Amino acid sequence: MIHKLATAPLNLVVKVGEKVKEEVDKELYDLETIQQKLVQLQMMYELGEVDEKVFEEQEAVLLARYEQAKRMELEEIDEMMDS
Repeated sequence: MIHKLATAPLNLVVKVGEKVKEEVDKELYDLETIQQKLVQLQMMYELGEVDEKVFEEQEAVLLARYEQAKRMELEEIDEMMDS
């Protein structure tokens, strides 16, 4: 009982950390979110709100995240099929 009381705050911190990581991963590797950001970036470029260099840099980052997200999605599908 005392052990549970002593570790309860730590367990709460771990659970909050896991939830934060989950949300960050969703933001970073959600295919739909990345696609929306790519469209938004393209629109900003076409409207002259960002210059070509910034556009190319940000596009490269987003495309790399998209590729990683797609790989992760395929790995999850493979794992589900192997189970």
